[in-house]
Amino acid sequence: MAGSNLQESLNRTVKIALDTGEARSLEDAEKLFRGYRLYLHLGPEVSSSFVHQVVAATVVNTAKRCFLGGVYVGGSGLGSRNLLPWPKTTSLLQAISVLGGQPVEAGIGKSPTISIGSGLQPLSEDQFAVRPTFEGWSAGIAPIADRIVLPERNAFVPAGVLAGSIAVSEAFQYVRGGNASAGKRRAGFSLWRPGADFMDLQASAGPQVKSLPAKLWIIGLGHLGQAVLWTLGLLPYERPGDATFYLQDYDIISQANVSTSLLTEANAVGRMKTRAMAEWCENRGFGARLVERKFGDDLRVGGEDPRIGICVVDNTIARAAVEDARFDRVLEAGLGGSSNEYLSFQMHGFPGSYSARAKWGGVAAADTKNQIDLLNPMRPNSSYRLLLESQQLDECGVTLLAGKAVGASFVGAATAAIIVAELFRFSITSDRFELIDGTLRSPSGVSAVHAVTLPPYSPALTRLAGG
Repeated sequence: MAGSNLQESLNRTVKIALDTGEARSLEDAEKLFRGYRLYLHLGPEVSSSFVHQVVAATVVNTAKRCFLGGVYVGGSGLGSRNLLPWPKTTSLLQAISVLGGQPVEAGIGKSPTISIGSGLQPLSEDQFAVRPTFEGWSAGIAPIADRIVLPERNAFVPAGVLAGSIAVSEAFQYVRGGNASAGKRRAGFSLWRPGADFMDLQASAGPQVKSLPAKLWIIGLGHLGQAVLWTLGLLPYERPGDATFYLQDYDIISQANVSTSLLTEANAVGRMKTRAMAEWCENRGFGARLVERKFGDDLRVGGEDPRIGICVVDNTIARAAVEDARFDRVLEAGLGGSSNEYLSFQMHGFPGSYSARAKWGGVAAADTKNQIDLLNPMRPNSSYRLLLESQQLDECGVTLLAGKAVGASFVGAATAAIIVAELFRFSITSDRFELIDGTLRSPSGVSAVHAVTLPPYSPALTRLAGG
């Protein structure tokens, strides 16, 4: 079937240009994205700060998947010792290079610039130049010229992942156009209190954490599932072997997964997702158990199984059934899948005031991916019709291709930061959220709904290094 291979190889972020109609062919869409370049400056703070390096790693790993012209990295901090908990990487330069960053001695013209730490000034008033900033559970960005930063002392890894994700999101929105405020504003939110001003630390910074999640069941190992593992892998476990993750999926990695999934590179294409992610976990020192089957209402946890489930699949039948497995707590999340909604995200916590089946059961039989009238000649968007008329694809191939969701790796990373922060919340307070809803188009507008009152819950935990 024409198009069946293409739908598994097309960069899901590049697909935005086809959906909007601005690119008239696949070649035009790819050429457009190869024109996007990003410069990352690492200031002196990076040399001694673990979380500054978390921000840097997240920027490089997410940006390389959408800034196809390259992610270029410079600044005094690039010569630092690697503080990230990764084996076989002793220097930050080595770690950044392995992730796909390209070392340079200076900036690259007027390309969007992200500065982690101090020591950089924009070339001109109209240049995009922002600084990610964080403190405790709060994270965001501000224009460098504004000289506004948070204290950046409290080492909470999810906030570092969130800060890096928002910075890349702002830069991407800037090169894409359509959001005149991108890079010209303070933008961020608190993982402790999403509705609070992230710059108001009295309301938003949150408590310190002293232990880490040790047993989790992760359902779905694509875009969001790998972003969760990425964030967990950056946590400073004193004894990583204490942590065991159950990895559930039944898909094979495709080339398209490289564009959104933070732990997937081209050499993994063709492997089972479970096998590739288990290998990653074991290299990090974690234990892994594989569940290579679809998640459905016939699965029940018991015995020594993890009691917390993380469901991050785009299948509504599985999402509706997630409480049937009898986890003590469930975090379920999803992302927007259209060119208009790809910056949006939602996370649900169960049990709550409504059940997962009540939330998703009514749409479980429907395909919730982006469905559009592809071949209507009256549509302003004619990219897919042109693919059909040029005989690059047949009608079935066009339908398959256009029905695939778009996605951006930095949105998954930001959502993973929310999910992992909620894991910490379980061990700190009985106060939970049953819904966190927002979009990176307006990060400061993220909202949350408190969950029904439940007794305090203590998940399986292990020690924080140095804690």
